[in-house]
Amino acid sequence: MNKKTRVTSYDVAHAAGVSQSAVSRVYRPGVSVSKKTREKVIKAAEDLGYKPNAIARMLINRSTGMVAVIISSRANVNFPEVLAQLNKHIAVKNKRVLLFTLDDADQLEMVMEQIFAYQVDGVIALTAHFEPDSVTQFAKHNIPVVLYNRELPDHSVSSVCCNHDQGLRMLIDILVSHHHQHFLIMAGPKDSDVARARLNGARNALLAHGFTDTTVIYGDYSYDSARECLSAYAQKNPLPTAIICSNDSMAIGAIDEIRQNLGLRVPEDISVVGFDGISASCWHSYQLTTVSQPTYFMTKAAVETLINLIENPEVPPETRYWPGKLIEGNSVAAAPRDDD
Repeated sequence: MNKKTRVTSYDVAHAAGVSQSAVSRVYRPGVSVSKKTREKVIKAAEDLGYKPNAIARMLINRSTGMVAVIISSRANVNFPEVLAQLNKHIAVKNKRVLLFTLDDADQLEMVMEQIFAYQVDGVIALTAHFEPDSVTQFAKHNIPVVLYNRELPDHSVSSVCCNHDQGLRMLIDILVSHHHQHFLIMAGPKDSDVARARLNGARNALLAHGFTDTTVIYGDYSYDSARECLSAYAQKNPLPTAIICSNDSMAIGAIDEIRQNLGLRVPEDISVVGFDGISASCWHSYQLTTVSQPTYFMTKAAVETLINLIENPEVPPETRYWPGKLIEGNSVAAAPRDDD
């Protein structure tokens, strides 16, 4: 046999002296095959170097075995961990990840066309924003969708979310307990569902303590944007005693800007809190007070929810919330007195 020719199930059947359907049954989980036939097929396959075509087998079963994961290129530093966990949980379900990256929300329609072409079994979306019309399009193609760490209230789509409101309440309770009264919210990008949820959570938590007028500045989740927007703010405005950041990357950027260019101390002059619990948040120079997301449990829940929707299309959508864990670092201290 020409070594450059791909070995097929027909070749294995001929070498083993069995039918081609017998070879197919050997490689289909749960199908009954006699021990003698199985041994003959496995030996012939090993001798010939045969590997079953997983894609062809899945197409026969009307399933590609692929799950599309959509993420935004607006990098969140905990995305590698999220993707690794998603891949692990999806592999356990005998499926594989097909990754799509968006540079901006306008590319979603193009990505959706590619996803439809691949006929994936389902979608997990980690994009900054997801329109209700996109959910409708996936539904028309019978492709279930699960949103990760974001939700579309009043729309029929499943979501797995960290409880942003609960996390912000814990952070602001700590700041208030340290007698802070002058706050600055450093929000994420305006087109991000998560950034909006965290901004609303911060505002509501402050309102619960009687603070009705808090200034908001916007970054893009990145370290550099935090430094830039805080620098611009400080040139025209008095600084607060506490900064509430939409994520840890911006909190770390804010801390460095305060220390290096504004000539102030953290936390003695300004307290800073973040959100996410990334590994850098516990570095000695920062030791950030933040809320850690339960990435393992959230990714596991996202995959389990999606698989359930794939196997049971009639199941109604649900939103599952996971509480964050408060990490009390060294970035919060008592508010400085006005006469300090």
